[in-house]
Amino acid sequence: MPALPPASDLTICFAHAAYQLQAEFATRGHAAKSFEVRSLDELKARAPEADVVVASGLWRNELIASCPKLRFVQSVSAGTDQYDKAAFAAAGIRLASAQGANERAVSEHAMALILGLTRQIHLARDNQTAATWRPMIGDRARREDELGGKTLVIVGLGRIGLRLATLAAAFGLRIIGVRRSPEPHPDIEAIVRPDQLHEVLAQADIVALTCPLTPETENLIDAAALAAMKPGALLINVARGKVVDEKALVAALSEGRIAGAGLDTFVEEPLAAASPLWAMKNVIVTPHSAGETRAYETNVVDLLVDNLARLARGETTLRNQVV
Repeated sequence: MPALPPASDLTICFAHAAYQLQAEFATRGHAAKSFEVRSLDELKARAPEADVVVASGLWRNELIASCPKLRFVQSVSAGTDQYDKAAFAAAGIRLASAQGANERAVSEHAMALILGLTRQIHLARDNQTAATWRPMIGDRARREDELGGKTLVIVGLGRIGLRLATLAAAFGLRIIGVRRSPEPHPDIEAIVRPDQLHEVLAQADIVALTCPLTPETENLIDAAALAAMKPGALLINVARGKVVDEKALVAALSEGRIAGAGLDTFVEEPLAAASPLWAMKNVIVTPHSAGETRAYETNVVDLLVDNLARLARGETTLRNQVV
């Protein structure tokens, strides 16, 4: 693949609607020139100037044809399903993910959703907004719950899933992991293959999705998977929205076939105002914010600077290499 130009001749385009990536990059004293765009229209207009693009949600694969200088894309996200890897390889463009940049943030967010649902923090906030002091509850099934001794099934044991396992173990949860490779982990009681998913769903009090979106995981949690779960189970999704059949989930929640859900990702984002998920008392909705952290720009630019140095040295292996 063609090498990058010297650092003094390098132009980097930072493309994100909110993150302050260019400002973070400026603190590193790198010789490359850079500019920042905040919208897709701006990116389409200016990306042809760039040798390197740093992006995630704004990326469109059609940019490959319009950017003859482009040699490297550093993704701002851990997930890379939005990139056409074959087209990157054909065009001689390298691609690296931001895997690990937000593993603490996402795993902590998943744990927060678990705690929020079991301790009914969302309902307490609703009562606070309404200035309502809720009386003590006689019906045991409607009370807040405890985590110790319950079973958590984690689907996807990458960095985020493994970090969640460590956090969950501290709360006394019994943990079962689902992934293709069976390497043991000290905080996980058992690890099963994806074809055994429905067997372990039947054991789960909580199911947490931390897997990437792939052809194998799209609609992984469908009506049949939801039917395999306990009526009192919770579903946590910090993976990708399309891992879950959203219509089937709405039906399962509405009919009480599962107890609740903590959802950070959705099939369409932003979540449509008409979605029934907004109004469900047994659902916590967060706006794909699990990965947000005050350290995000620092972590992503660390990856970028490392990969730029590798490319400058002519190395063939990138950190978090995808293409």
